[in-house]
Amino acid sequence: MSDIVRHVRLPLCITDPHQADNPIVFVNPAFSELTGYDAHEVVGQNCRFLQGPDTTADSIQSVRGIIKKRSVDTVEIVNYRKDGTKFLNALQIGPILDEDGELLYHFGSQLDVTAKRALERKARELADEELFHRLRNVVNVMSVITRMTSKQQESVADFGQKITERLAALSTVHFSSSNRSSGVIGLAELTRSIVAAYAPVGELQIAINGPEVNLAPSLASPVSLALHELATNAVKYGSLGVEDGNVDVSWRLATEDNAKRVQLEWRETGGPEPKYSGRTGGTGIVKKIIEAAGGTLDLDWRGSGLVATLSVPVD
Repeated sequence: MSDIVRHVRLPLCITDPHQADNPIVFVNPAFSELTGYDAHEVVGQNCRFLQGPDTTADSIQSVRGIIKKRSVDTVEIVNYRKDGTKFLNALQIGPILDEDGELLYHFGSQLDVTAKRALERKARELADEELFHRLRNVVNVMSVITRMTSKQQESVADFGQKITERLAALSTVHFSSSNRSSGVIGLAELTRSIVAAYAPVGELQIAINGPEVNLAPSLASPVSLALHELATNAVKYGSLGVEDGNVDVSWRLATEDNAKRVQLEWRETGGPEPKYSGRTGGTGIVKKIIEAAGGTLDLDWRGSGLVATLSVPVD
């Protein structure tokens, strides 16, 4: 058993609660690799030598509580390596009991989750940026939809009904895409629900074609964000901002490097001549989100209108 513990790749330490200050009596090589401390430097010491300025009192109290309860539990605590660099340690603590249920030792397994938490934090920051950008665009989009709708309706009553329907559709598609957390969704359904909500003249302005593709929630979210961004910009600057403008969305399945991908093309026609100003804004945010999902988003401002190509992996 000792050889198994010694050679396991997960950093481990064992402490003896029967000695004063519950000192470390064993660490495996993986512990030394993570912390930078050799076994002879830590045996005999309490684990608190790994703590430092950013170690919180709450996390220390949680460790003490787990030890006192003799339970198996995990707490995230800031620890420090021998060279002074800190890492976020997902520390799992538990008792080692004899055959009679009496306490012999405590074990502690360490897992460096610094990079994982940093990625999660970055994802949250990107989501916050995207939400702020989308909310900022809502007024502009509603203004164009209102203006375009007013040109098509002969009476105030017709105008009121139609604008209510279109703004309700816009609100619904924003809410559903922001809160999609479970279940697959068809790419055709997703595309139509988003683009039709933005088209001031309705589905007469859009054409959607492609094979049946079902998107998992993890992929539906970034794809919907990309479609929202393209539709928003089409209303503000492109073909959905004029009555004669059109958007053609099509996709196909392809295999690249033995991996299946869906390649979607967004093509605008009939709108004003594109004027690329070098702005990135929300498009830059969405590109990062798409790239994080293993995809790409390329934009080509042609004389006839924007052509965007989205490529994402599918199972």
